[in-house]
Amino acid sequence: NEMFWGCKSLSSINLLNFNTKNVTNICGMFSVCHSLTNLDLSSFNTQKVKDMHSMFNECKLLKSVNLSSFDTQNVTNMNCMFYNCNNLLSLDLSNFNTENVTNMSFMFGACNSLENLNLSSFNTQNVTEIQCMFSTCKSLVNINLSCFNTQNSTNMHQMFWGCELLTSLDL
Repeated sequence: NEMFWGCKSLSSINLLNFNTKNVTNICGMFSVCHSLTNLDLSSFNTQKVKDMHSMFNECKLLKSVNLSSFDTQNVTNMNCMFYNCNNLLSLDLSNFNTENVTNMSFMFGACNSLENLNLSSFNTQNVTEIQCMFSTCKSLVNINLSCFNTQNSTNMHQMFWGCELLTSLDL
């Protein structure tokens, strides 16, 4: 975990030949990599990963990230996964299997440039922590949460706090 944490000047990284097939914890992997703008993680094998919390936390210049090959079936923690990714324009998480995730708090918090987010494929039946999940997403206009199951959620504190432009919410 925290493999590249704090590499504030790292602006590009080629991980196409990086072998991750036995990795179980990638929490904080790119955390505080302030200068990264694009990441292609399409070659990552995440089948055994259980913890992704803070993976891209504070990647303030990150505009795009390719997570198309991510296998998230065993992940339990996505807390702060994209927290404070100020320039992240869009995310395609349609392939994410979230059935075992229990913590999604602050997952997209302070993603100030995100305008739309479609999480209709998310299975949240086991999530207990979703506080501040979208807090201060100042540009967020539309969120599709039509498949969200919050029956086991114990903390929804400030889930949409500071979403100043939010005009459409599908629950």
